[in-house]
Amino acid sequence: MITGASSGYGRTTAQLFLDRGWRVVATMRRPDDTLFAAAADRLRIVGLDVTDRASIDAAVAAATEAFGAIDVLVNNAGIGLLSAFEATPEETTREIFETNTFGVMAMCRAVIPGMRERGSGVIVNVTSSAAIAPMPLVAVYTASKSAIEGFTESLAFELAILGIRARLVEPGLGPTTRFGANGAARMAGLTPPPYDAFAAAYLARMADYPTAYATEAEVAEAVFVAATEEGPQLRYPAGPDSRLFAELRWAGTEARYHARIGEMFAPEVAALESRPKS
Repeated sequence: MITGASSGYGRTTAQLFLDRGWRVVATMRRPDDTLFAAAADRLRIVGLDVTDRASIDAAVAAATEAFGAIDVLVNNAGIGLLSAFEATPEETTREIFETNTFGVMAMCRAVIPGMRERGSGVIVNVTSSAAIAPMPLVAVYTASKSAIEGFTESLAFELAILGIRARLVEPGLGPTTRFGANGAARMAGLTPPPYDAFAAAYLARMADYPTAYATEAEVAEAVFVAATEEGPQLRYPAGPDSRLFAELRWAGTEARYHARIGEMFAPEVAALESRPKS
């Protein structure tokens, strides 16, 4: 069962599982029966809004009725936000958390009882490389994804005694995803002066990204490995940038990590910090 399967990482992940012979329940807010190539007996397209508990219950019931059980849940549904924090309305912050954080938790709560009864199952929560290396102008988005990082790490311990695995897939930045398109209206006017010059320079630097961008295929493959691999691994960085950030964060010193991230994304801040103190 894959949430947010109408486009981007979710759609590619659903197709990958179908191509490898799995039965798939692809969920989305507006069901579209034309999105996937698969035998009808192995695919169900189900409407789902992860912020609506009745919708969640109906979708889980439909999945269970179709295929008997949910062996793997992939929490992929999410919405993006690029904004200066002080300009971000509280209602926008709550909207981001309702989908990216509370929606994931609600989906987990809905499928865990069935997995517990069978003594098996896997939950794969898709977060972001921003949860490894927080960048400028994504404080609210990063907070919503970082909450799921901590949630999943804790959840993995308590579910392990039941035979259930919980994993994290951390995609890098993917320019072909609908992160920006889906959030354009939400982001309008949220990088005002005095942030506008910094924001413009920051976005220009993103065109000279330090690595290749993550592809949808790389993220889908990481989800598949996380869903099927035995062993204790919790985090699966997906894409060259996510792997770079993970190496910087976990394999080096804190000073080296902050210096390198500053060079990449906030050289203006690095320059200010390097000035002699009066």
